[in-house]
Amino acid sequence: MGAVKDSDPSLGYLTRKDTEVKLPRPTRVKNKTPAPVQITAEQILREARERQEAEIRPPKQKITDVTELNDYRLRKRKEFEDLIRRVRWNISVWIKYARWEESQNDFPRARSVWERALEVDYTNTTLWLKYAELEMKNKFINHARNIWDRAVTLLPRVDQLWYKYIHMEEMLGNVAGARQVFERWMTWQPDQQGWLSYIKFELRYNEIDRARSIFERFMFCHPKVSAWIRFAKFEMKNGEIGRARNCYERAVAKLGDDEEAETLFVAFAEFEERCKETERARCIYKFALDHIPKGRAEDLYRKFVAFEKQFGDKEGIEDAIVGKRRFQYEDEVKKNPLNYDSWFDYIRLEESVGRKERVREVYERAIANVPPAAEKRYWQRYIYLWINYALYEELDAQDMERTREVYRECLKLIPHEKFSFAKIWLLAAQFEIRQLNLKSARQILGNAIGKAPKDKLFKKYIEIEVQLGNMDRCRKLYEKYLEWAPENCYAWIKYAELEQSLGETERTRAIYELAIAQPALDMPELLWKAYIDFEMSEFEFERTRELYERLLDRTKHVKVWMSFAQFEASAMDVKDLDLPEENVQEDLLEQKKLCLQRARRVFERGVNYFRTSAPELKEDRAMLLEDWLETETKFGKLGDPNSVRAKLPKKLKRRRQIENEDGPPGYQEYIDYLFPEETQTTNLKILEAAYKWKKQKVVASDDEDED
Repeated sequence: MGAVKDSDPSLGYLTRKDTEVKLPRPTRVKNKTPAPVQITAEQILREARERQEAEIRPPKQKITDVTELNDYRLRKRKEFEDLIRRVRWNISVWIKYARWEESQNDFPRARSVWERALEVDYTNTTLWLKYAELEMKNKFINHARNIWDRAVTLLPRVDQLWYKYIHMEEMLGNVAGARQVFERWMTWQPDQQGWLSYIKFELRYNEIDRARSIFERFMFCHPKVSAWIRFAKFEMKNGEIGRARNCYERAVAKLGDDEEAETLFVAFAEFEERCKETERARCIYKFALDHIPKGRAEDLYRKFVAFEKQFGDKEGIEDAIVGKRRFQYEDEVKKNPLNYDSWFDYIRLEESVGRKERVREVYERAIANVPPAAEKRYWQRYIYLWINYALYEELDAQDMERTREVYRECLKLIPHEKFSFAKIWLLAAQFEIRQLNLKSARQILGNAIGKAPKDKLFKKYIEIEVQLGNMDRCRKLYEKYLEWAPENCYAWIKYAELEQSLGETERTRAIYELAIAQPALDMPELLWKAYIDFEMSEFEFERTRELYERLLDRTKHVKVWMSFAQFEASAMDVKDLDLPEENVQEDLLEQKKLCLQRARRVFERGVNYFRTSAPELKEDRAMLLEDWLETETKFGKLGDPNSVRAKLPKKLKRRRQIENEDGPPGYQEYIDYLFPEETQTTNLKILEAAYKWKKQKVVASDDEDED
């Protein structure tokens, strides 16, 4: 009796203990050391496959007479019944049982199984579908109809059952029956898709009036914007313009304050556009803009602008279109008048409208908000308001006097004694140049240089004068530039290049001499290079050598040695004489030899300097030797690369300890160079140490003999 009490109907009247899955107790691993022979997973699987016993398959049964068939059926039914008793709630078992009975063509038994399954769970949609499918497949139409009728009666909210029922009736040609099923379904007020399916069904049979009446009922059941728009489009498609307009008007009356009212108004206006009723569409747009909250009317604004661009002038509805954004920007600039980005957006909005008075008014209000502190970081966004204002007056309004006045007021406002903006000076000067007023442009740039000299101002002013061909002014400007910034190598080089382009060699040389004589320079290497290149372009090789020697007095950088050597290797002074070709070739050969000898002397001086005066600069010495080797190789037969190779160092990888602030010290690899003379010294030190060790050993052996 206790076992019966503990049994659970959901488990086929088995106890919980009977259905528990007993897992094997995990074995404890005593020795976790790896085995001497490792076995892969593949080997384990192969052995398991090889040791697997042959699968036991039941013999095939051939039924030869009615008695055997009845025995087979009885046995099979008993198996299914036993299985059902154990797992009554498993619907798949019922389906398999019913399908097996169907395969035996025993339809009454199959129906009995289906009915028993429905008693277990009639809310399972799959059971009804499979049951009806059995009847339809075997052409038991009335049985199928009966099943569908029971299904939709018991489960009226399952749309799939209604669709299947209607589809069967329609496939049988029973239109009236399908319509009747639809009517039964509609009494349950299904969702929109059910109503639309009913409407499409009537339209398939050209029942326009019936479809219209269904639409009316649909609107009563689902009074939504999308449903009214569908109704109106249906009437429009059937050529009923008056009825379609009536649909839209009724929808506006009922759903004018709905959250989706914007979509309704847009559809209504587009309908009137298609009907060529432009004024009606405009009235709809205006009515909608007045009644819909501004936050939900973005699409409506966009459609209205597109409509007016196509059918009307923009002036009449400008305030209605821009009103929302103008209100937002006014609110923003009132809250924070120093937020210049809001002013930029507001100005851009007014410029898109195109009213000059309003644009100027907003510009004037914006520039009135001067930054509170005389610090450049506060003025950097503000100054662009003035620049945009001037460009608007010049390009859009085309009022040159107002443009000039804007630039003048802006330049008065900026505190030039603390900071200035080269951009505004240059824009004002370029505006005057565009107006062919060179005197005013020069005056502006002169004031800029006097009040707030900057590199950009000098460069632009000089560029303008060069384009105008006024070289005397350029010289004066360069002189002022260099008085203001004598350490600026760019200015010295450009001044010298100007004189060089004019053919003033002595003036160019004098400028370079003044430049290199300056006590402080920002980029002296560029200045020296430019001076050397100038002398080389003039073929003044002796002056170039002298410059290199002066440069070496200041710095012994490896690149200076390399550049000097390369110059000597290429400084061939071959005179263009009317000599036979053989003499010219001999002269060239002699010049090459002389160049190579001079280059070697420079390389030797450099290598000796790095060996004796700067032995720690091993990498620079190695670079110089490699450049020397490359130069010797370029000269072909005249060169002697082997002599240089003997001086090349060996590259060694070494490690050095790096101290870390937190944690143990690390090690870093670096490249060290071992030169030939260092190798000899190392060998001598090793021999000396070996000699000392041997001497100590001999002395120790003598002491032992005495003892």
